[in-house]
This record gives sequence, structure tokens and C-alpha cells, in this order.
Amino acid sequence: MDKLLALRAFVAVAESGGFSKAARRLGVATSSVTRMADALEASLGTALLTRSTRQVTLTDTGQAYLEQVARVLADLDEADNSVADTGAEPVGPLRVSMPVTYARLCLGPHVANFLQAHPRVSLDLVLSDAMLDMASERIDVAVRIGVPVAEPSLVVRRLGEHHRFVVGSHDYIARVGAPIQPQDLAAHECLRFSHQPGPQHWTFAQLGKADEHVEIHGRLRVNNSDVLRDAVLSGLGIALLPQWLVGDDVRSGRLLRLLEDWNVNPQLETVCVYAAYLPNRRHSRKVQALLTFLERHVAPASESWDRGDRPFPRPEVDER
Repeated sequence: MDKLLALRAFVAVAESGGFSKAARRLGVATSSVTRMADALEASLGTALLTRSTRQVTLTDTGQAYLEQVARVLADLDEADNSVADTGAEPVGPLRVSMPVTYARLCLGPHVANFLQAHPRVSLDLVLSDAMLDMASERIDVAVRIGVPVAEPSLVVRRLGEHHRFVVGSHDYIARVGAPIQPQDLAAHECLRFSHQPGPQHWTFAQLGKADEHVEIHGRLRVNNSDVLRDAVLSGLGIALLPQWLVGDDVRSGRLLRLLEDWNVNPQLETVCVYAAYLPNRRHSRKVQALLTFLERHVAPASESWDRGDRPFPRPEVDER
């Protein structure tokens, strides 16, 4: 028995739920898959699969074995890909995580261009607003928004600024009035991104004045930027939203930018859009190709309101 082939056959059967489906996936005869599964069970001295006329399911032992075998095969595939990906041309699968709305607006329109430029690379996009563990989730590159976390296990590359505006609709302002000073927000319906539990504060600064900290309140908390923008456009209230999301709305007049003379959240000026990857991906051609692509086509361009570059804490920085 070829143990490696048997393991791949077992995983294919477990994931597809049948021998014939696994055979089509592997490009072999169904009888070959059945023989390999039988031989694997015989070598282990235990049943991994429960067979019926309708489907094939895992035993409890088979489920535990599958989890370990899948990791081993994934590590082996990754090792093979890493060797192939050190040549002159980017090669292999590339797993990338990115916030949902940012991906829709800033990456989605350019995905085809990237894949056309690199025909031997396949892209697996993991869209999530959560900060995923890159090692356990096997993420090659994570595009994140925030203050880069000082982790010695990550290398980061800054992609662009992350400006945020306080915005509201014409309809809302006509009904309630516009805030003139930051403290006026305490009387407004402030819509919040639910990135943290408990009360939220927006901090404002102005040259020659003390910082103003405002605890905001509102009936809507949501963990998706698109929904938050839609709520503001519908006149539900005021929100603090990123320039890359509402910049066009402000320029076209669909939304009003409020408190323009104030610097929002000055203690978080190091917030930016950045890419993070594990040090063992440093020499990966496909990773470097993606980083170059992100810098050229996806990173938000600095606008007239740019306040200049600011350093951010990082253990290791890729400045290329």
C-alpha cells in the first residue's frame, strides 16, 4: 500500500461523502479508492468509515484521524509549494484574508488583473472582519486596518492611510441639526461599529485646544461597514466612517462631512491599512507579487486631507 496515496484517498472520501465522488476528484477508478481505504483501515486495525448504500460517513475514530491527516497533508503541500515558489515566477495557491467591505471596494475590482498577470497563482480569499490567526488558518497575507500589533512573529508592510470622517445625511441634519462642537454629539443618534464591547468614545483635537472626549450613544451597533453606511445614508444618524468607504459620498454630496475643523481620534493617528505575513513567507514570489500589486492598485491613495506619514510600532518591517 502506498500510504500517501491511501491518506489522500481517505481524505477525499471523507470530504466528498462517497467513493465514486472521491474517485472523480482524484481522477482514478472507484475500485482503486475502495481498495486504498480498505488497506488503510486494515493497516490501522480499526474502522475509519461507515459504509451504507446511500452514503459513507466517518466513525468517531475516523473523524479524529481525519483532522490529523488533513494537517499533515496540508503541511506537505505547503512544503512543496514553498519550494516551487522560490523560482523566477510566482507559483501556487495564495490564501489572503481581508475585511469584507474593504475587499469589496478596494480589491474586488482588481482580482482579475492580478490573476491575469500571474497565471500560475491561484487566489483563495478569506473575507472576515475578525483578526484571524495567520498560522492556524494558513493565511499567506492578511490585509488589516488598525494599529499594527507588535508581534515578533509577523512582518508588516504599510499600504496606505486610514482617514475617518464624521458624516451624516442631509435628511438627518435637516431634522436634527448639525453638531457644531464635538460635545454636541452627545445629543445625537451616533451609529457605531461594534468592534469593542461597552461604551465608545470619540476623541477630537484642535490646535490650541484641549482634546475633547465624547461618549457617544445610539440605537444601532453593527459589525459591518456597508450596513453602517446604508444606515447613515437613510438618515438614521451620524457615524464615523473611513474615507475609502464614504469619500465618494462626501464628494458627490450624498453625505455631509461634519466637524471638519477637528482632528478625529488623534491618539489613533497610527491607524492605517497594512499587510502582514509570517517571516517564513518572506522569500515567497507569490507573496511579494501580491504585496506589489496591493501597493499599486489597492492601497487607498493619499488625498488632500493627508496628514503625512506616521510611524507605527512593529517588530519587523518590510520596507521594500
